[in-house]
Amino acid sequence: MLVEKAGAAKERFYVGIISWIIFGALAGWIASLITGRSEQQGCLMNIVVGIIGATIGGWLMSLFGGSGVTGFNLASFIVAVLGAVALLAVVNLVFGRR
Repeated sequence: MLVEKAGAAKERFYVGIISWIIFGALAGWIASLITGRSEQQGCLMNIVVGIIGATIGGWLMSLFGGSGVTGFNLASFIVAVLGAVALLAVVNLVFGRR
């Protein structure tokens, strides 16, 4: 019984990681299209930008009293994209467009 529960928890953990990678890739890709950096970014960079953007977006939303990324839903996706756009805007300001 305990082995089954541990196996199920491990499976949920891996599904969660895969979900965050897909979520990050989509959010990073949309943000790169909005900011005009899609040609400079590959798939791995889209994932990184999306995950960091979700963190930034959640933090910004909490400053304004809203809820951040709460799961795999449309509101969280919008927060992640907005955070990723903010991240890429700062990158554009610091390093310029290439």
